[in-house]
Amino acid sequence: MNFVNEEIVYGKNPVAELLKSGKPINKVLLVSDGPSGKNQDIMALLHKNNTPYQFVDRQTLDRLTNRERHQGMLAYVAASEYANVEDILALAVERQEDPFILMLDEIEDPHNLGALLRTVDAVGAHGVIIPKRRSVALTGTVAKTSAGAVEHVKVARVSNLVQTLKDLKKAGCWVSGAEAGGTNAFKADLTGPRVIVIGSEGKGISRLLRENCDEIVSLPMRGQVSSLNASVAGSVMLYEVLRQRIQSEKPITKI
Repeated sequence: MNFVNEEIVYGKNPVAELLKSGKPINKVLLVSDGPSGKNQDIMALLHKNNTPYQFVDRQTLDRLTNRERHQGMLAYVAASEYANVEDILALAVERQEDPFILMLDEIEDPHNLGALLRTVDAVGAHGVIIPKRRSVALTGTVAKTSAGAVEHVKVARVSNLVQTLKDLKKAGCWVSGAEAGGTNAFKADLTGPRVIVIGSEGKGISRLLRENCDEIVSLPMRGQVSSLNASVAGSVMLYEVLRQRIQSEKPITKI
């Protein structure tokens, strides 16, 4: 029997079938049974699919399932299908536009991700890239906060943001990281094939990712607070890219 409660599936057979189905999964939680335990078949599927997983205690699963018979495992099902980076680039080609991509570095608040998806849809950007680990995934809260945008925005979930950024640069994209201390974003040239990188709520852009940006740009701050919420900063940056694109009317750059 397949036990489903909103965005979770639990029980060994239901989780195994979910993994075999190829449906999008945000994360699997399971109780460790040792290196030679009875869940080795599940572990093999997790590794084969490169699905994020985490070992937890049995009490955690009892709480999440209201003490239903979870058999030591639970899967969080994604609220929407994930795309891949190639899909995002293909959409730009289909629209005959320069790529316009938002990359999010370990955003943990589902409301921030949902709000950004809504803005990405509004400005006509081609997609969002998030990491598989240490980041909020496409949860029900994200879907609700996005006001339906999750159904229209391509979201790629990758194992390595730095490598993905390097690949996008090879494909002709210019990368602008949004962080304090950079060039005034309103004076920077944000036209052409563009990736905007927004860091996490607390730590900002990670060191390796920052080092692989082509430039760091900042929003001018004239008040007393020193930073903006990640979704607000990201939304302002995305609209600045759109504003410059509308103004520039530059020819499409072939990539």
